[in-house]
Amino acid sequence: MNATRIYHWFSGAPLHILVILAIAILCQAIGGRAINRAINRIANADFVPGPKTGTARQKERAKTAGSVLRSTLNGTIWIIAGAMLMSEFGLNLGPVIASAGVLGVAIGLGAQTLVRDVLSGIFMLIEDQYGVGDEINCLEVSGVVETVGLRITTVRDSSGTLWYLRNGEILKIGNKSQPKR
Repeated sequence: MNATRIYHWFSGAPLHILVILAIAILCQAIGGRAINRAINRIANADFVPGPKTGTARQKERAKTAGSVLRSTLNGTIWIIAGAMLMSEFGLNLGPVIASAGVLGVAIGLGAQTLVRDVLSGIFMLIEDQYGVGDEINCLEVSGVVETVGLRITTVRDSSGTLWYLRNGEILKIGNKSQPKR
């Protein structure tokens, strides 16, 4: 009788929670691997016939794009999994989603800098201003770019300090690594 009660309890919400977490982790692993394979193909592809002048730059851009894609994928997966987990705990998501629209407007007004950072990051990536591995001068910081995200760029200076630069605050940048065009 006791084993039957445990089985019925476990086959309800605890099993659903474990399945949701397992599927989220599986999607993250498969999606991450797919992004890595696609980015490696792009990094090693021969898009421009002739002498190989921009292959190192192409690899840097692909690595940067891969980092942004993985972050976006992970964020999306865990937001969906979080919503599914909340529903398993009995939280009614209808009112939460309805109030998210009203709250979204209020947060949007307060999150203008976040939007500016993300938009600046998108344009920075499209325009290929700098990438991972480039040596840059920005604001009072001079060093090598370690990561590039949609919102923040990290730069390590010669003394080993890691600087976090918000993309929306970067008004002027010097790139020592970009070849002459």
